[in-house]
Amino acid sequence: MSHEASTATAPSPAHVTHVAPVAVPASGLAGLRKNWKQDAIAGMLVSLIALPLCLAIAKASGFPPITGIFTAIIGGLVTPFFSNSELTIKGPAAGMIAIVMGTVAEFGWTGRDAASDFHAYKVALGIFVVAGVLQILFGLFRGGILGEFFPSAAVHGLLASIGIIIASGQIHFLLGVTPTAKKVLPRIMEIPNSFMHMNPQVAIIGFISLALMFGLPLIKKRVQWLNMIPSQMIVLLVAIPMAMFFGLSESLRVDLPEKLSDAINMPDYSMVPTLLGVKWIFMVAVVGSLESMLSARAIDLVDPWKRKSDLNRDMLGVGVANTLCALIGALPMISEIVRSKANIDNGARSRYANMFHGLCLLAFVAMAGSLIEQIPLSCLAAMLIFTGYRLASPAEFLHTYQVGREQLIIFVTTIVAVLATDLLIGMGVGVAVKFLIHIWNGAPLRSLFKPQVSVTEREGNATILVRDAAIFSNWIPLKRRIEKIGLTGQKNVILDLSETKLVDHTVMSKLIELEKDFEACNLKLEVRGLDDHRKLSQHECAARKKLALMV
Repeated sequence: MSHEASTATAPSPAHVTHVAPVAVPASGLAGLRKNWKQDAIAGMLVSLIALPLCLAIAKASGFPPITGIFTAIIGGLVTPFFSNSELTIKGPAAGMIAIVMGTVAEFGWTGRDAASDFHAYKVALGIFVVAGVLQILFGLFRGGILGEFFPSAAVHGLLASIGIIIASGQIHFLLGVTPTAKKVLPRIMEIPNSFMHMNPQVAIIGFISLALMFGLPLIKKRVQWLNMIPSQMIVLLVAIPMAMFFGLSESLRVDLPEKLSDAINMPDYSMVPTLLGVKWIFMVAVVGSLESMLSARAIDLVDPWKRKSDLNRDMLGVGVANTLCALIGALPMISEIVRSKANIDNGARSRYANMFHGLCLLAFVAMAGSLIEQIPLSCLAAMLIFTGYRLASPAEFLHTYQVGREQLIIFVTTIVAVLATDLLIGMGVGVAVKFLIHIWNGAPLRSLFKPQVSVTEREGNATILVRDAAIFSNWIPLKRRIEKIGLTGQKNVILDLSETKLVDHTVMSKLIELEKDFEACNLKLEVRGLDDHRKLSQHECAARKKLALMV
């Protein structure tokens, strides 16, 4: 996943800063005893990145800032005992802002009336409790496979639209103005008005913070020692003294309760049985689960020891933690990709780095609360604008175009549909466009959900012949067939695609991942029969269409 969201593009293995040793680190409690020093250092360094981001994400979601830290603490202290995802960091993520804010806004949050905002917040907590339970059921009943269904272009479009929502919403707070519009497009239209009514001191802090977020990665390439300090911490070291110099009022800085216990709030379940309640339960559970699974898979690809997460166990852990978070008034969490990548780069060896990350955040809140209250909100808005930009940067559009023009159509359509409607409808529109393109490219209707396959088995190997089409919507049953014959049956597999009319980008990319799974088991998955297909772009994972169908 791209950048802060959590979720779909894996960081490049070339960026991993240490070489994998031969011995795989011990897991479980044995791993805690053997690796605690490396994990404690990595967890502490990641917590420095997480602290301002947790505050920013909670504030942008319509929740009290402290609740973002509560989420990261619970994620660190609970999920390692359920999930075997060794290097992911669990916590609030920018990719969930649009969903959480959408939920509270649906139930009356405006940012201007404390009483109605608090009621909307408590109603949202009731929704999130049930969504957390639903995620537990996903984990128990092996719902992790659902992460294999959604086409990558639509997922990237969803994340890019979330980036636009984040950036367009936070620009107002960077200027010291509270927007009046609830919907995305009206908020974008409101930006010129916010510039006209900006608070100059707040805007100065915000724009300097934003310049640092964009400029520090370039500076760090030349000044190596700066890489030891997270960019977010450098921004805070500049922004906090500026806020003190300007004498910003408390309303323009982070607000923490006098006692941590004062931030604990019970859910209101009154809207759970309504149609709106069911809609948001489904959206939070499904979109949150999808983002979390994609992030966990992306981090597996850059795990120095090539360990593979059990996505069902991971979803169970996230569901348990999310249920606990909602019961005490905190944000939902997912596996977060930027902090997870930082966890790897700082030498983490096991899942307990996530636990130390949570413990460090608990210590910061307990001992440095007065300092945290000096953080200006415009500084946090700058961090989220930077995150939103990275999710929807021009590079994302270029990369999608390079994969294939049809991918760009799905990507852009999903973005437009999300901005015009909501996340769930927008994702549905993206998937529908993908189906239409596949039918246009020759995929028979009978193959949209059920792959047409025949199997020939010989001692030690098997050939699976696929007819008609191999596309995202029939990938799950096709994958299960391949795994059952190959990985479970301990056979080498030849996947013959010579009689397919279309093989889409999603299947091509997932076959590469599956080949690696076979290699890890000392088996071989060989893909054949694409010589009579034409790639729809020069990308390695481009869709393939039968030459006879090319016009």
